[in-house]
Amino acid sequence: MRLLLQRISRAEVRIAGEVVGASGPGLLILAGIGPSDDEALADVMAQRVADLRIFEDEQGKTNRSIVETGGSVLVISQFTLYADTRRGRRPGFGGAAAPDLAERLYGRFVESIRGLGIKVATGRFGQEMEVELVNDGPFTIWLDSEVR
Repeated sequence: MRLLLQRISRAEVRIAGEVVGASGPGLLILAGIGPSDDEALADVMAQRVADLRIFEDEQGKTNRSIVETGGSVLVISQFTLYADTRRGRRPGFGGAAAPDLAERLYGRFVESIRGLGIKVATGRFGQEMEVELVNDGPFTIWLDSEVR
C-alpha cells in the first residue's frame, strides 16, 4: 500500500462539478493499493496514519497526531501511485492491484481510519475526480508498506 499524505488547511473532491467530499484542517490522503496488500495491512496503515506526529503543538513543534488535533481526513483512491516509469514515456500501472481488490481494501482502509475516531470523507472509487487542496506547511509524507 502506498499513501501520500498532505497536511491541509482544507481540501475537497468534485465529480462533474459536484462536491462529493471535503475535509480540513487535517490530511488529504491519496491511497494506492498493491496486488499483495490485504485487510491486515490496511488496518496497520490506518494506525500508522493516526499515530504520525505531524501537527504542531503549542510550541510550534510537530508533536501531535491527527487524533490529538481532532482533524479530519479526505481519502482519495489513487492507483497511479504504482506508476512504473522505467521504460518509455508512457507509465505502466501493472504494479497496482486489480480494481476489485483495490476497491475492497480502499474501503477497509477508510473504515479502519473511521474506527480510530477520525472523521473521514472520500471521493468515489474508479471515478474521474477533481481534487483541490490547500497544503499546510507545505507538509507532505510518503508512506509505502514495502519500506518499513
